[in-house]
Amino acid sequence: MFSRIARSAVSIARSFCSSSQSNTKVTVLGASGGIGQPLSLLLKKSPLVSQLSLYDVVHTLGVAADLSHIETRAQVTGYVGPEQLPQALKGSEVVVIPAGVPRKPGMTRDDLFGTNASIVATLADACARNCPEAMICLITNPGLNPAHVNVPVVGGHAGKTIIPVLSRCTPKVEFSVDTLANLTRRIQDAGTEVVKAKAGAGSATLSMAYAGARFAVSLLDAMNGKEGVIECAFVRSEEGECTYFSTPLLLGRHGVERNLGLGKLSALETKLVAEALDELKASIKKGEDFASAPTL
Repeated sequence: MFSRIARSAVSIARSFCSSSQSNTKVTVLGASGGIGQPLSLLLKKSPLVSQLSLYDVVHTLGVAADLSHIETRAQVTGYVGPEQLPQALKGSEVVVIPAGVPRKPGMTRDDLFGTNASIVATLADACARNCPEAMICLITNPGLNPAHVNVPVVGGHAGKTIIPVLSRCTPKVEFSVDTLANLTRRIQDAGTEVVKAKAGAGSATLSMAYAGARFAVSLLDAMNGKEGVIECAFVRSEEGECTYFSTPLLLGRHGVERNLGLGKLSALETKLVAEALDELKASIKKGEDFASAPTL
């Protein structure tokens, strides 16, 4: 559900610490994993979180004990195994799901679909049963001073379906045709670049954890009345030919207040959207078929 938006780590960390306080239970499902641990750490720093519930199939109690020594207000509780999942979820207002098996060199995201889709389906079902009113945040693969840069990324979360809208970058920038093509390609392949660099030791976990924490804190801010909170996310959409599409969203007290749509695109970006549709539609159909299967 998270699209990449370039931003400085320092400025986002400050936003975690400076937000007004609220009393909110946030649950992280998959809290012991490579994304889940740093994600939980970042959420522990936010004054918007009063209860931080951590769930995984192994090691969660150690992660919770470790985080409990951090001198912030969130009370941390760990839960292990399917029998404790309902207790982990009860009373949650926001659930963040980074759970899943990481990608290894030579694997495509499509290779992981069967395993990770089953994991997420089980967790989503548990959310529906135990905290049906909660906001659900599902993590999927997402020049100048980065502290002042915002680049919307639309489309999907794999390969050519990742479409950076560099024409609407703020502040406005200009690139040659070759530079624009190379930059677009590198953004699309960013996850694979990290997988190769880690050489079998993992995938893009730290940056994904950071993106997850950023989105969760933005959602909490919006739920607490902050206006003008905009993030990109992959949601059910009527903005194009695909039933699901990532676009900038205006967040509010009840989640997505308004889908801001694609807006004006450059000729290159229009071409990229057109080229992504077949692959994106196939991926969506695969997910919808899985969700509607009688074995779910």
